[in-house]
Amino acid sequence: MSPRARWALGALLLFVLLVLLLRGPLADRVMPQAKVQALLRQADAALAEGRLSDADGGGARELYEAALAIDPDRPESRAGLAAVALAALREAQQRLKADDIDGARRSLALARTLSAPREAEALVARQLRERENTRASADTLLAWAAEARAEGRLYGDARAALPLYQRVLEQQPARREALEGREDAIAELLQQANEALQRKQLPRAALLLEAARGHDPGHMELPQARAAFSEAIDALRQQALMALRRQRLEQAESDFRLLLQLVPGDTLARRGLDDVARAHLLRAGQSLDDLRFDAAAAAIERARRIAPQLDGVAASQRRLAQSRRMQARNTVVAADVHARVERLLADARAAEARGALIAPPGDSAFDKLRAARALAPSDARVQRASAELLPAARRCFETELPRNNLAAARACLDAHAALAGDAADVRQARRRLAERWIAVGEERLVGGDLAGASRAAEHVAELEPDVAGLEAFQRRLGAAESGLR
Repeated sequence: MSPRARWALGALLLFVLLVLLLRGPLADRVMPQAKVQALLRQADAALAEGRLSDADGGGARELYEAALAIDPDRPESRAGLAAVALAALREAQQRLKADDIDGARRSLALARTLSAPREAEALVARQLRERENTRASADTLLAWAAEARAEGRLYGDARAALPLYQRVLEQQPARREALEGREDAIAELLQQANEALQRKQLPRAALLLEAARGHDPGHMELPQARAAFSEAIDALRQQALMALRRQRLEQAESDFRLLLQLVPGDTLARRGLDDVARAHLLRAGQSLDDLRFDAAAAAIERARRIAPQLDGVAASQRRLAQSRRMQARNTVVAADVHARVERLLADARAAEARGALIAPPGDSAFDKLRAARALAPSDARVQRASAELLPAARRCFETELPRNNLAAARACLDAHAALAGDAADVRQARRRLAERWIAVGEERLVGGDLAGASRAAEHVAELEPDVAGLEAFQRRLGAAESGLR
């Protein structure tokens, strides 16, 4: 090869290497920024149109906050929220002029939430109080509050009992009837919250507790009610983990999602949803091994919906597409199947002779045999080759396990299971591997490697969720992780 050709080849290899190394970081930097720019444009448009806040996420406030969550360092997002706060104050004043008291309250509440300038916010609040005071006396407000309380309307709108008591207290801070009425109304809210907890209606309990805290954060019964709510949250966490361990994936997903709704950002819930997605991908892989493509596609889609960021989702989608293409080709060229199976079986025997039972991927004896099984699962030659390869898979497992090559042992076990099905020796081997992972996890936990211990627990849960010792190990691991928070 000439020097010029060698130079060109080296430049090409360097270019490819740089693309591979920089592809992830570049995408990580570019794509979020494009999303932020789009959100900021939408937010500016919503602000210009007067759509300051919208429960469906399309208001200026929600769009600016979404942009800020993606990139906290962008000053445009914070400036936009400040503009929304000022616009909310102007809207409150306009609604006061139109005698829309309730609308003015909502706009002022939005401005307060976004930390509007204190002097401007205080001016609008004073104007609102003056307008309210001219509309109703304290005695009238107390009568309205008593009526609302008798009807069970304790919070939620301006004509509910607690907001009315608050209006009285803004006029007359020492008014005994208002203080006692607020105290009793909050006690009723907390009683309703306790009843909701007993019925396991956690979202309603959270709403009631927040309403009580918002009207009187120092209420004497609030700490006890919040403690009961925290116990219910802990019980929900344990319920979700138990459902995951028992492979009740739909229940586990529902529990983890509820946990995130009640405790936004909960680390255990986010990790639990990822684990549920991985379990669906494992089921998809098993379905692909059995050539049940529709079942595999459904499992992959569930995993994608739960955790689209998982690397395994894209890999499983590619494998499914590849398997379907392979099946389609096999259908079209059925006449060539016999020869292809023969070649694959010959390659499998050659790979076994070389000692390449499970590796390298795609060129191992097991992969060759699996490809032959995909082409002709009922072929007598394939079944005979499977029976011949089975002892080698058993020996592979028994060789790798004592060496603590657990990843290799798992690959050997997968081959054994694929060849033998749910045989007793497969179940025993799976349990032995799970117990060895527990031992490895214990060593890593004692050594302070919590990440390694957590991965070991994941391997055990995937292999044999009911194996003895797993729950105790997970409790110790959870205690260690809690100690670092």
